[in-house]
Amino acid sequence: MPEDRSKPFMADASAYDGPPDYRLVGRHGMFHDTSHDETERFNFLAHMNRHLASRVLPGVKDAFEARVEPARTRKDGPFENRHEVRKALTADPAFQMWSALRRATMEQRQQAGRWVTLRQGAALNARAAELTGDDDRLELDPGFETPRYLAAVDHHCMPGSYHTEIVPGDVTGAANYDCGLFATTGGALGRYNDGGGQAVAAWVKKNLPDFKPKRILDLGCGLGHNVLPLAQAFPDAEVIGVDSGAPMLRYGLARAKAMGVDNVRFIQADAEDLSRFEDDSFDWVQTTMFLHETSKSAMERIFAETRRVLKPGGVVLHVEQPQYTDQMPLYEQAIRDWDAFYNNEPFWTTMHEIDLDDLMIRAGFKDDSVLHGGVAAVVDAKLFPSSGEDAVEDYGRKAAWHVIGAKKEAA
Repeated sequence: MPEDRSKPFMADASAYDGPPDYRLVGRHGMFHDTSHDETERFNFLAHMNRHLASRVLPGVKDAFEARVEPARTRKDGPFENRHEVRKALTADPAFQMWSALRRATMEQRQQAGRWVTLRQGAALNARAAELTGDDDRLELDPGFETPRYLAAVDHHCMPGSYHTEIVPGDVTGAANYDCGLFATTGGALGRYNDGGGQAVAAWVKKNLPDFKPKRILDLGCGLGHNVLPLAQAFPDAEVIGVDSGAPMLRYGLARAKAMGVDNVRFIQADAEDLSRFEDDSFDWVQTTMFLHETSKSAMERIFAETRRVLKPGGVVLHVEQPQYTDQMPLYEQAIRDWDAFYNNEPFWTTMHEIDLDDLMIRAGFKDDSVLHGGVAAVVDAKLFPSSGEDAVEDYGRKAAWHVIGAKKEAA
């Protein structure tokens, strides 16, 4: 008998625990179009990333425990730090295979996104120009010089990183970033890739219930996927996103307008120098997965600036992957360090070993004002079915983060 194609492919759809289908991604007014083949390419990459995290990476740990660690212990004694672990792993075929495939999926994700966005670049740029026009909520600096620690790196294999413009008014780099987050995270950030920002907003409302910010500053806002949820959660607040990349800022405002978010503005500036903003001028300063892309010296200046612009009683929050501590196994530290050595994130390793509490205190915050917490991406499972992310530990990419912050002392 011929196959009955009217029936679902899976007998029990509830048993499926893979990434959501790319067709479920939220298509706001700035979102790109994808052909059938382009859609399936993103689906393949999402599944490959899930496979590497759930099926291949556990084998790396098995190899470490069965081969790598015993061999090292017999020859030279126990590992003393994560760097020794990483170097030993690089000689093992299980790690070599996982690492090569993980790097390849990131390169393929970038090329897939570039193909999609460059193919329709003129249309995307025109749409962004139409949406932003002469809107004074977009402030670009024609003479802005991108800090070298940003300009010298194609972050996570993204050609041109956040700042490169192919043509005047370009937004294709930002569009590429937006369209490929699904493949990298396996859909764990939700329909609009804003699950991280939603999580931060929810954390603030739960843990700081009396906090009613009127002015919010988001540093390293990128294309706005983490800052728009803050503007939506606090509609009476003035929200300002700062970034060094003009393409990101153009796309960010166009994305905000397409999604009906009107209380946010985007400004091109260096997070190390917020002199355009007065002392004590913000109730809340936020960064989300931003610190690991800044140098250590820049981070120190950023922390000082965030305290300066905070109002007395104001709050600064930084959201990142967890710091390396004595309680974190050296193997886990080494695997988390993968991004620093193989994914164009040169500041990752140093940032995650810094004592951020101490950095906050050195910036002027009182030691008893330091805040800690944890957040996981907020995803509407009814609209964007769960990707099973909770069951998969993809070190460095899991949509769960540590929150560190501080409250500025009252005047």
